[in-house]
Amino acid sequence: MASENVSETLTNNARPKTSATLTVRIIKSFEFRTERSLVLHAINLETTTVLNLKDRARQAVQTQPGWKPYRNTSNLIINLDNDDWLLSDDDKTLADIGFENETEVSFFNYDAYQSFRENPTTSWD
Repeated sequence: MASENVSETLTNNARPKTSATLTVRIIKSFEFRTERSLVLHAINLETTTVLNLKDRARQAVQTQPGWKPYRNTSNLIINLDNDDWLLSDDDKTLADIGFENETEVSFFNYDAYQSFRENPTTSWD
């Protein structure tokens, strides 16, 4: 019986930090749970800063087809699990803050996020 050669490489280590794939959830509305994913390829985590990532997400929303309803979404790229994870230092590289291949982050209007945190009511429940 031949043994199978199964790769034990984790997906977050499958690509080098100089050519990672990131998924940015562009959140239009917390209340209506409206979001769309933007997949970015070949991101160099060692040189791309938080500001560069924010600018790239904004540019995609402003220029790529299908993003018109999201064009007033702006401000921060954050992870919703913990406010301590706000990406507030625009000069840090993505590698410095722990990004790996297949990292997922969120991009949305911070004021809308704060309002939703104060009254977390959705219209789809």
